[in-house]
Amino acid sequence: MPIEIAEQAYVIWLGVFIVCLVIEAATLGLTTIWFAFGAFISLLLSIMGVNVPIQVFVFLIVSGGLLYFTRPIALKVLKIGHAKTNYESIIGKVGIVTQKIDNLEGKGQAKVEGQMWSCRSLTGDTIDTDMRVIVRNVKGVKLIVERVNP
Repeated sequence: MPIEIAEQAYVIWLGVFIVCLVIEAATLGLTTIWFAFGAFISLLLSIMGVNVPIQVFVFLIVSGGLLYFTRPIALKVLKIGHAKTNYESIIGKVGIVTQKIDNLEGKGQAKVEGQMWSCRSLTGDTIDTDMRVIVRNVKGVKLIVERVNP
């Protein structure tokens, strides 16, 4: 029985490789791709006649190592799984005050990127209508803005 498994190991590794690639293509989660690499290395080892326990060990080490060490880098570089939301994209943008911003009265609005937003002053200063402001933060549905120096 062990001889039959050893002789057929390349078929198993090829199957694991293909299944991992199909799952990765369907999900794009950058998880199963690392197991596909591990299965590919084990497939090569099985073709070279390396025994099955070593193939399994190499599969686990290669897959786990790639998953642990390269996945975070790949996610960061490819920006997979993170869509910038509207509020994140507006930080740093410049807008025009359309309603006087007064933190004590809890009033203020500005138009930023064509959209109207409720605003509060970062420093607590009153900012008059038609002044230019830069968005420094977002809290809830309110922009935290600061006057742009002329």
